[in-house]
Amino acid sequence: MCSKPSEPAGDGPRRPTLPDLAHAAGVSLATIDRIINQRRGVKERTRLRVLELAREMGLLSAEDAAAYTTRPPPNIVFLLPSGGNPYLQLLGEKLRARMAATIMPGAPNLRCFFIDGFNADALADALRKNAGWADGIAFFAIEHPAVRQAATEVAAQGTALVTFVSDLGLASGIAHVGLDNHAVGRTAGMLIGRFAGRATGSVALLAGSRQYRAHSEREAGVQSIMEEMFPGLTVMALREGHDDPGENYRHTLTLLEQNRDLVGIYNIGGASGGICRALRERGRQDVVLIGHGLTADTRRALIDGTMDAVFELDPNLLIEATIARLAAQDGAALAPKLDIFFRENLN
Repeated sequence: MCSKPSEPAGDGPRRPTLPDLAHAAGVSLATIDRIINQRRGVKERTRLRVLELAREMGLLSAEDAAAYTTRPPPNIVFLLPSGGNPYLQLLGEKLRARMAATIMPGAPNLRCFFIDGFNADALADALRKNAGWADGIAFFAIEHPAVRQAATEVAAQGTALVTFVSDLGLASGIAHVGLDNHAVGRTAGMLIGRFAGRATGSVALLAGSRQYRAHSEREAGVQSIMEEMFPGLTVMALREGHDDPGENYRHTLTLLEQNRDLVGIYNIGGASGGICRALRERGRQDVVLIGHGLTADTRRALIDGTMDAVFELDPNLLIEATIARLAAQDGAALAPKLDIFFRENLN
């Protein structure tokens, strides 16, 4: 729509050119080219400012400028870990339902893929593969150099990136939608310490993997508050169950057999069903159990008293906040709130 104008013949005033527009806007010619061809990689406020300057300089008619102002809906991809985590399965179901629903004109085009859980190379490959179609990619981050490198490459190509639930840290420069996981861990530790009602005993931690920054930050939060408020409770070394019900079941049986003074378990990740199964089989509802994700199995465990509290990050709000962050790159990151469910406040 906007091409480099030819130089006028004779001694008349020189018409402005694209380099003149780049100079006036304080941007590179490459940025001008992206705006003209409606490619990714330009902040919305920069794009609008350049288009207004182009209209003022006579490089664009008012009609052309108006046409550029209307952008096609963004293409957004969600990358979720596969496996036995019921909360992530529920998140996938919510995304598929949203994709199948009748959406208002201009709404983002969504795709959702499950990637081999805890596999950094698979996630890195998925980031690169989907960057060709996607204007934005939301992904559950794995703390690994291969993922960081892929994210850096994809972002440099102009694809917006947002991590959700688990991030890559502030140094990555990638926006994040999620909770303050250190504070979440401290909250879990406080509940266990209060509910246990004992000055001494052991507390166990089960996690998906320390490769998820969210899980390692929650672990650190538990450790910090136990040292501060409940020094008589000993936090045992974290065990990784990879959000698998079978692994969590076996870990819990071992913990019960080897630690007669076990007073609490914090399931930092997902798949609490395996832990609940072991506690029920051993008749150990005296053990305080805190977990994540209000799903069918954790709701049942709250009602029968096997679980004491479930931390919830509402999947619908998480999805909407993530889409909003990707669709409006200049917008402030939305921070979903932590909900805590007990048996008595279930809806």
